[in-house]
Amino acid sequence: MTPLKFGISFTVTHLNQAGAFVLLYLDGTAQVNHGGTEMGQGLHTNIQAIAARELGIKPEHIRVMPTSTDKVPNTSATAASVGTDINGAAVKNACEILRARLLPIAVHLFGQKLHQHPSPEDLLFTGGEIHMRGKHEHKLSLGEVVRHAWQQRVSLSAAGFYATPDIHWDRAAGRGKPFHYFACGAAVAEVEVDGFTGMQRVLRVDILHDVGAAINEGISAGQVEGGFAQGMGWLTGEELLWNKEGRLLTHCPDTYKIPSIGDTPAVFNVKLLQNAAQPDVVYGSKAVGEPPLMLAISVREAIRDAVAAFGPAGGEIPLAVPATGEAIWTAIQRATANA
Repeated sequence: MTPLKFGISFTVTHLNQAGAFVLLYLDGTAQVNHGGTEMGQGLHTNIQAIAARELGIKPEHIRVMPTSTDKVPNTSATAASVGTDINGAAVKNACEILRARLLPIAVHLFGQKLHQHPSPEDLLFTGGEIHMRGKHEHKLSLGEVVRHAWQQRVSLSAAGFYATPDIHWDRAAGRGKPFHYFACGAAVAEVEVDGFTGMQRVLRVDILHDVGAAINEGISAGQVEGGFAQGMGWLTGEELLWNKEGRLLTHCPDTYKIPSIGDTPAVFNVKLLQNAAQPDVVYGSKAVGEPPLMLAISVREAIRDAVAAFGPAGGEIPLAVPATGEAIWTAIQRATANA
C-alpha cells in the first residue's frame, strides 16, 4: 500500500496563468477558445461543462475550438496537470463578463413583461433560458436577450484571464510556496510472481483518489485508471537499453514495451474521495493527470514483497527499476541464495 501527495502548479511561477476568448451568437449558442491543448485527457469536455454552467447553455450549444494563439496568445503549456484549473478558470471569467453585460438587458425585458424590474441577483441562467429565482414561469430565452443586446450594440465577446493566486517560488534559494494545493491518494496492489521465470501479474488494485469536486467524474476516474496503468508500465516494463556505442536499442514499439489493456489488473477498483471540494479552484475540482501515475509505486513495492517471500525474513530486497521479468528473476536468485 502506498500513499501519494502531489503538488499542483507550475514551479515556474509565471506559467501559472491562462487566457480565454468566448463569443455569443444571436441564436444563443457560444464559441469557446482557451489556451489548453486537448490530447485525449478530456480537457475540452471539462471546459464545455464550465461554459455551459456559467452561461446557462446546454453543452451541445457550445463549440470548443482547437487551441490557437491567434485567439488566445502566449499560452502556457498544457502540463503540470493544471489544464482544467487555469484554462477553466479563464473561461469562467470570460463567461462572467458576458453574463454581467446581459443582465441589464434581461432586467429591462422582464420589466416590460411584468411591469416591474427584478433585481439582477434574482435572475438565473439555465437551460438556454433566463429565469427569475423562485418564479420559473417567468423566463426569457437566452437567444432573445442576446439579440436585444446586439441591437443595443453591447459586445457579445469577452476575453477572460486567470492567474493562480498566492504562489511564489525562489528556485535558487529553495523557498516559497510553489503549489496552490496538493492532490492526494492511496493504492493497494496485490501481485503474483513466478519464482522460476521472474514473470509477474497484477491480480488486484484498489485506489482511493482525491479529485476534489470533479467537474466530470467519468473523466476523472478514467484519468486515474490511465495514469495508474501508465505508471505500472513505467515501473515494470519500460526499460531503456543502449549498446556500447551509446545508440539506443529500445527505440520503437517492438523493443520498448508500453502497457496494454491486457496488463491492467484483473480486479481494478477506483473510487473518488467524496466531499473533498478544494477552495479557490474552479468549482472545487482538483487536478487529475500526473498524480495517479505515482500510485503505481504500489505495484513495484508489492513485487518486492513477493520477492522477499523467497528468502529469509528481514534484510533488504534490492530490485531494479523497471522491475522487468529479468530484474525480478535476478532479485529472486539473490534472495534464495541468502536463504
